[in-house]
Amino acid sequence: MLPSLSTLNLVSCQLEDIYPSLQYANFTTLQVLALSYNKFDSQLPKWLFNLSSHISYIDLGFNHLRGQLPKALPNFPNLESIYLDENNLDGQIPDWFGQFKHLQELSLPGNNFSGSIPISLGNASSLITLDISKNPLTGILSERHFAKLSKLKTLGINSKTIILEFDSHWIPPFQLAQLIIGPVDHKLPDWIYTQGSLQSFQFFYSKVSFEAQDRFWNFVSKIEFIRLEENWIDGDLSNVMLNSTFIMMSSNDIKGGLPRLSSNVVYVDMSNNSFSGSISPLLCDHIKMMNGKSNNLKYLDISSNYLTGGLTDCWNNWKSLVHINLGSNNLTGNIPPSMGLLSNLTSLHLHENNLFGEIPPSLKNCHSLLLLNVRENKLSGNIPKWIAQSAMILQLRSNHFNGSIPPQICQMSSLIILDFGDNRISGHVPNCLNNIIAMVFNNATLSKLTFYFPFRDIYYIIEDNLELVTKGQRSRYSDNLHFMSLVDLSSNELCGTIPPQMFSLIGLHTLNLSHNKLMGGIPEEIGNMKNLESLDFSTNKLSGEIPQSMCSLSFLSYLNLSFNNFIGQIPSGTQLQGFSALSYIGNLDLCGPPLTKSCLRDDKSKDTKHKDNNISEFMSWFYIGIESGFATGFLGVVGAIFLNRKWRHAYFKFLFDLRDQVYVIIVMWFVY
Repeated sequence: MLPSLSTLNLVSCQLEDIYPSLQYANFTTLQVLALSYNKFDSQLPKWLFNLSSHISYIDLGFNHLRGQLPKALPNFPNLESIYLDENNLDGQIPDWFGQFKHLQELSLPGNNFSGSIPISLGNASSLITLDISKNPLTGILSERHFAKLSKLKTLGINSKTIILEFDSHWIPPFQLAQLIIGPVDHKLPDWIYTQGSLQSFQFFYSKVSFEAQDRFWNFVSKIEFIRLEENWIDGDLSNVMLNSTFIMMSSNDIKGGLPRLSSNVVYVDMSNNSFSGSISPLLCDHIKMMNGKSNNLKYLDISSNYLTGGLTDCWNNWKSLVHINLGSNNLTGNIPPSMGLLSNLTSLHLHENNLFGEIPPSLKNCHSLLLLNVRENKLSGNIPKWIAQSAMILQLRSNHFNGSIPPQICQMSSLIILDFGDNRISGHVPNCLNNIIAMVFNNATLSKLTFYFPFRDIYYIIEDNLELVTKGQRSRYSDNLHFMSLVDLSSNELCGTIPPQMFSLIGLHTLNLSHNKLMGGIPEEIGNMKNLESLDFSTNKLSGEIPQSMCSLSFLSYLNLSFNNFIGQIPSGTQLQGFSALSYIGNLDLCGPPLTKSCLRDDKSKDTKHKDNNISEFMSWFYIGIESGFATGFLGVVGAIFLNRKWRHAYFKFLFDLRDQVYVIIVMWFVY
């Protein structure tokens, strides 16, 4: 019994169940119930709505609660805040929310509430926050729902299935600070332009046209945080100046040239659109217009567009940059030397372009660089000895790099992803890779590649991402990039043997040395790689038997040893036999399951056993025949002697004569 308890705060306690016994606790004075960020995976208990008439704050957000809200009005006369975000609640939003005179915060996003939005919500005149976004709600939402909500500051009403119908002359009784809305058809509702106090504007699932002269761009230029994502926005932005601090405009199919950025911009993401032309207007052309103001841009992502031309050489004007992603465009030319002036840069993505030439020596000045991704370009030359000594991720695959792997790679103690696949690299696999501490102990952290951007009292967390070839296919890693450790040297011209030191990398998850000219056997030390999930040694000249130690790789889920010169039997009684025969195909002297070819010694033992069985059977019948014949002959002779009187006298006479002859011979032998 807890009659005096006023606050029950069990946030982020990893709880898996709301114990039914709590309903019998005496929570008569409970005012605050905070159980968010747990692991509840059960029905929403009905008794929670009868705990205490003094309750004012309920937070059950970010769990996995199921079920519906009660239809009857709970006895919560003092309720001020209720948060049920990101659960699996369904049914209709009950109309009794409108009867709570003191209700200030109603937050229900990310559930499965359906049906229409009750008009009675507009009677909760004390509401400051109303968020019903990301629910499959239907019906029409109009100004009638907000008639008495004069105190409203935060409104979330984006749902793919809802219809927004507002009178074009309606002027709301509120002034919002944050608005989340969508979808709209062709143009924004006129009442939005009356919201002069907006600090955050998020807009989704709409098909609209915003030309450069449209009042929309002038309107959002005064808003600190804008998020326009998953829309179809028509309009040329090449003459637009973006002024917001945080700009999220990915996945909108925006065409035309890039807009310009003011010195106020800190974060901009315009990836996955259809922007074309040069990147110069964005970065170089308007520098003089800034009148000497310093740039604050830290995060730039304009990947997955149709941008052309060179990378320009005005990066010295953007020294605050921490993250650059220009990947998946049609950019050409060299990597400009001025990129080496970005001393704060931690992440550089230039993948899937047409860049050529060598990696400029100036990049060695980027001492904070943790991730370098230049895969799928036409870069050439040797891999620089100085390359990104502090890096955790090096992805140079699918270029024209040649020469050998510099031993300085082994000094990169924080490296967890080394991807040099599909180049023209020759020489041997370095025998010093065991010096890469992060791959040995699996203790590296990619937290430095997670970007935190504070906005008001909220931190926006942006995870870096990377596309890797693992387990025989391409996969994109973002938040799960933290759990990946990889070495990929495939499709090169490496020769020699696999150094045993490589198998000291016990933290490694993926190892790919396929399509090279490697010889020799697989060292027994491979059994030390207990965390290995993907292993590909295919299309080399490896030989010998598959080591028995591979049986201890219990996490191995992908294996390819095809097209080598392995011999002998695949280790039996292990998961190695659970892989497809394709994992071993092309090894003519390899045998045993899952291959259809059985091993020779097995055939011999089977033949020997079969022959032994045949001989044993033959000898058994042979002895039976002898015994039968002897018995038959003996009985025949003896029977004849004893039955015939003359034969019997002759037989005994023969025996007596034989006795006398033997006696005479013995006596004569002793005499002489």
